[in-house]
Amino acid sequence: MRKFLISTAFLAASLAPSMAGAQALPTAVVAVVDLDRVTSDCTACKTASAALKSQVASLSGREQQLAGPLKTEGQAIQKSIDALSGKAPDAALEARIKAFQAKQQAGAGELQRQQQQLQRNQAYIQQQIQAKLGPIYQGVMQRRGANVLMEVGSTLATSASVDVTADVVAALNAALPSLQTTAPAQPATPQGR
Repeated sequence: MRKFLISTAFLAASLAPSMAGAQALPTAVVAVVDLDRVTSDCTACKTASAALKSQVASLSGREQQLAGPLKTEGQAIQKSIDALSGKAPDAALEARIKAFQAKQQAGAGELQRQQQQLQRNQAYIQQQIQAKLGPIYQGVMQRRGANVLMEVGSTLATSASVDVTADVVAALNAALPSLQTTAPAQPATPQGR
């Protein structure tokens, strides 16, 4: 029994320094960054935001451009259908209806493709920003002596002295002078099998 106690004491003594080392953590030095301000204040972000607003306005304009004639044509067709008082439309009216439906589908498809492109553009801009921010965070943390960086919205209260937003914006402006606002084309998908 005595040998067992001695070997247990020896084992505990040999593990104690490694366990104590594993438990010791450095004092947390926390910095905060306002990501909303970063993306709204960086120069390239402002330019990209203006380009996206222009793309949205263009999409909205195209939607109105397509909707006007379709609405007028749809109303004319509906009047022709109403004038039939329940009778079957003739071949000419059937052809007008099919042509109208084809125009509607083509317009909806065009708007959907443009909307998808706009979403890809937004995602591509975010991807470019995020690719630069990781190394910037590390550099700012190192310069400011922080070992934890948090988004200001995740905190209950902070002091202005721990806010590194201006540092992140300055570094992002230097690292990202411009952004591509049009996402690369998607690879073609094979049609059916």
